[in-house]
Amino acid sequence: MILDWPGCRNARDLGGLPTMDGSRIRAGALVRSDHHGRMSPGTVARIRATGLGRVLDLRWPRELAEDPSPFAGDPVYAHVPLLMDPITYEIPEDSYGPLLDHNQDRVAAAFRSIATAPPGAVVVHCNAGRDRTGALVALVLAVAGVPPEAIADDYALTEGTKPAAILNTLTHAEEKYGGVEAYLQTIGVSPAEIDAVRHRLREPA
Repeated sequence: MILDWPGCRNARDLGGLPTMDGSRIRAGALVRSDHHGRMSPGTVARIRATGLGRVLDLRWPRELAEDPSPFAGDPVYAHVPLLMDPITYEIPEDSYGPLLDHNQDRVAAAFRSIATAPPGAVVVHCNAGRDRTGALVALVLAVAGVPPEAIADDYALTEGTKPAAILNTLTHAEEKYGGVEAYLQTIGVSPAEIDAVRHRLREPA
């Protein structure tokens, strides 16, 4: 669902996405967006009042210096850069597989930040809400049981994206690591943390 967040160009609630066992992602559990530096104080106050559990900012420190987060002083705010800086590997146009391979500690820290978030919505964002956000959200939704096609279709709602990038990323995780959960455990995420993310996102049985 597209959210009315003036100042954001790419904010949506992922509630309602189906899982492979017939459940759904809960409304208000996971939100993805671009950065929040253009938001008015009134919009920020309105979003705060919804009861956020975590605002997870995946940007580099230099991006924060240019566009500081209005949530940076809030207890729910977490800054976890997802990418090395500078990037030293080749970036393909049709997969985030190398992102998974070369940023394992960062991916683990970001996933863990969601797993340990207080109750309330988790908002994941980077600068445009596309690449870093798309890759992490794909892992989170996969853990919750959302089928690859649905994850890719949601990703493709972001301007300038194609679903193949996410499908190829999930295929990479499957072929190289044995699946998303196996990848996460390989990089140090515990089964309990994976379960915590799964349970906070899915509608009750």
